[in-house]
Amino acid sequence: MSVLVVTGTDTGAGKTVVGAALAALARSRGASVAVVKPAQCGVAPGERGDMDEVIRLSGVQTTFELARFEQPLSPAAAARAAGVAPVSLPRAALRIRELAESTRLVIVEGSGGLLVRYDEDGATIADLARLLGAQVLVVTKAGYAAVNHTALTLEALAHRGLDLAGVVIGRWPDEPGLTARSNVADLEMLAARPLAGAIPEGAERLDPDAFEAVARRGLAVTLGGAFDPAAFRASFRV
Repeated sequence: MSVLVVTGTDTGAGKTVVGAALAALARSRGASVAVVKPAQCGVAPGERGDMDEVIRLSGVQTTFELARFEQPLSPAAAARAAGVAPVSLPRAALRIRELAESTRLVIVEGSGGLLVRYDEDGATIADLARLLGAQVLVVTKAGYAAVNHTALTLEALAHRGLDLAGVVIGRWPDEPGLTARSNVADLEMLAARPLAGAIPEGAERLDPDAFEAVARRGLAVTLGGAFDPAAFRASFRV
């Protein structure tokens, strides 16, 4: 059994697509997979959420949304705006541990970035990762500010003694500009290891079969794919 926490450097980095890619590859190997979203924010009752996208893209049916808030805020602020109790990360950790006892891989998708608040005491997805003893996969953007946001996220991880599973670019453009191309070397330097993947922009619009192929090409061997960081770097010039 294994638990992997997926966090982002910012909202919109591509956490859901990366989580779906991880789930699709694990499922293709015959592994049992569950995906958990402790808090879904900015989605009204009855609307499609991130777990619906994971199901559609990966084919994994075992997904859990532990709380939903309509306002597009942090989980703590969204719960406050709704006048309801915030998400309890210790209770979420218990649920995830139960799942991990009977599931080969449990993927946990955070909301926003690593230090987004889940309750009024300031609990974060980093605290959940520590409770679970889980590695953290960081999903970053390709463009401007990606290096700074990734550096801050990795520094926060290290400060909390959390284990980094790798850095993945969640939305790699079809025609990367100078900033995106230059950022790759900086991201690898920050992580002190090769890039763990790059998922093409627009992958979320693919059908499941095409998505699985893209996931395989876009995630590193350590994540179940065949991404070659050296070949990726060689595909463009700075």
